[in-house]
Amino acid sequence: MPEIVESGFELDGKTYSLQAGKLAKQADGAVLMRVGDTIVLATACAKREMREGQDFLPLTIDVDEKMYAAGKIPGSFFRREGRPSETATLTARLIDRPLRPSFPKGYFYETQVVITILAADQENPPDILALNAASAALMISPIPFNGPIAAVRIGRVAGNWVINPTFQDLEEGDLDLVVAGSEDAIMMVEAGAKQVSEEDVVAALARAHQEIKNIVAFQKQFQAEAGKEPWDAPLLKADEEIAAKVSEGAKARLEQAVRNPDKKARTDAVDTVKSEVIEALAPEYEGREREIKDAFKALEKNVVRAMVLDDGKRIDGRGLAEIRQLDAEVGTLPRAHGTGLFTRGQTQALSILTLGTLREQAMIDGIGVEDSKRYMHHYNFPPFSVGEPGRAFGPKRREIGHGALGERALLQVIPDEETFPYTLRIVSEILESNGSTSMASVCGSTLALLDGGVPIEAPVAGIAMGLVKEGDRYAVLTDIQGIEDALGDMDFKVAGTRKGITALQMDMKVAGVEGAILTQALEQARQARITILDLIDSVISAPRADLSPYAPRIITIKIPTEKIREVIGPGGRVIQGIIAETGATIDIEDDGTIYIASTDGPTGDKAKHLVEAIVKDVEPGDIFIGRVTKTTAFGAFVELKPGREGLVHISKLAKHRVEKVEDIVKEGDKLPVKVREIDSQNRVSLTAIDVDADSVKQED
Repeated sequence: MPEIVESGFELDGKTYSLQAGKLAKQADGAVLMRVGDTIVLATACAKREMREGQDFLPLTIDVDEKMYAAGKIPGSFFRREGRPSETATLTARLIDRPLRPSFPKGYFYETQVVITILAADQENPPDILALNAASAALMISPIPFNGPIAAVRIGRVAGNWVINPTFQDLEEGDLDLVVAGSEDAIMMVEAGAKQVSEEDVVAALARAHQEIKNIVAFQKQFQAEAGKEPWDAPLLKADEEIAAKVSEGAKARLEQAVRNPDKKARTDAVDTVKSEVIEALAPEYEGREREIKDAFKALEKNVVRAMVLDDGKRIDGRGLAEIRQLDAEVGTLPRAHGTGLFTRGQTQALSILTLGTLREQAMIDGIGVEDSKRYMHHYNFPPFSVGEPGRAFGPKRREIGHGALGERALLQVIPDEETFPYTLRIVSEILESNGSTSMASVCGSTLALLDGGVPIEAPVAGIAMGLVKEGDRYAVLTDIQGIEDALGDMDFKVAGTRKGITALQMDMKVAGVEGAILTQALEQARQARITILDLIDSVISAPRADLSPYAPRIITIKIPTEKIREVIGPGGRVIQGIIAETGATIDIEDDGTIYIASTDGPTGDKAKHLVEAIVKDVEPGDIFIGRVTKTTAFGAFVELKPGREGLVHISKLAKHRVEKVEDIVKEGDKLPVKVREIDSQNRVSLTAIDVDADSVKQED
């Protein structure tokens, strides 16, 4: 039986433990990592043979959330875990992004990392633990891996940095920054922030990297104790002779083909050159067409990067910090509650806002502390956006990730439910794609919110930054196109207001990047963001004063909690009666807040009047037109309002002597009555004598 290895380290007052050799021993690498009562199992496995013709790294990251980890039973019909939750998908992407560039060049073996969340203490988020455990599992495995990498989350509470904050810390703070990196550089950033300045973000990144270095050192030590013998995996290498022949035959023509601002025309021109090169070299290198294609792809990358570094120009003629042509409009769809159309070059996003009642919040069936959310941002990327046919299934990991990024960027400025008691859903339809569609969706969504009359704290815009780096030479690119993303070294998305940053997402395709480059990228992004915000202001400078006529109207009233039972009534009959009579939707919170939603003003006002009539205390002298609910030998019971009755004694039904109650009123009759008194047992005595029906204060 393999030896069990256990070790641990301290970080900001918390103890992190790592164990290997006890669980999942048949995996190439397996570690159990723990902080508090949050525990994850990370396993890594790889095939020993490369698939024929494989030309990319087939890496799969799976995060398996077990509901038992939080002491919950799944909410599905079958009561077992189904497809991964949105949180699990986002965590898998978080792990994939720094891991993928950390494998050796030419390593194209099928590899899978599975993270199983075994316990969740509702205090320590498992995602950071999962990322560090994934790196550790690869480090102790025989799989080739240029690690370790490590990750920390930085929060800021009351002006103080907090390392790996709890859920409560994140709720109270103004920053949620996840940073992953190696010993030498930062590789991945993911953040949500409440309009935090660029200077503070840079300081947080520096603080994070200090801790990352410590965790990397710990993983190296753990590898020395628990690591397996490395596997000598042959790596796929480019043939230098083929590369030279491709360069000789294609470089000059390729330099001309890539210089075109139109994406489709440029792609067609490049494809023509590629086809001609393959046709020319295929007879000489029979059966090696894939290697010729790989060499051509490498040449295209070198040509585009050389233009940037040597000439300071990009393929569409722009300068390094120049934004493509911008356009924006609102009110594109007549029946939507709000719409925004944003175009940047050949990237176009149509964002549509729908407002609903608070009962329409998204329910979250997961292991986290959040069980619902009232703001949702969904992102769709149809195949026609890139001019290609394709099947449309459900949202893929990329679409879920881009939607979450847009949601995070705008969540910081969405009004609270006391100010704006609506559920908000924005759908961003990507109609054209040529780089940074997620940031276009942020801009389009800001337009849609303003068009819909949502009182957001401030408009938000986003931009994607790129990088070309060769040795000590580098160029930071503003507003990258798709080809600059594919052939560059960095995709750094920055969203925010004029005041500061609301969301970040950075991915590196190289070993990492130093702080000076990040500082420059953030400053260029800030300048671009201001330019886009100026455009948004020129189109719509403030939220519309009125909601769309097709949006629900929501009235909020507050009643004493002891009155909730009266409004609901026995078996819910009172509240259901108001809903049936008015057609309004009514939601009652435990604190006595009542939300009345209707499609028009009069319907909501009537429902509000009926609720207030129930809540208002009956007082001596009040006059009602009540409904007789029961007659007895001594008088008639009259309903003054739902749930509240009074008695008209037989002697108070008329001025003359009444022999029989039914001679005056019968069950179901309407009867004007006045409150005479309310006794110590809260019983109401009424009179029908000399009641002026015209002075009625309240009606049923």
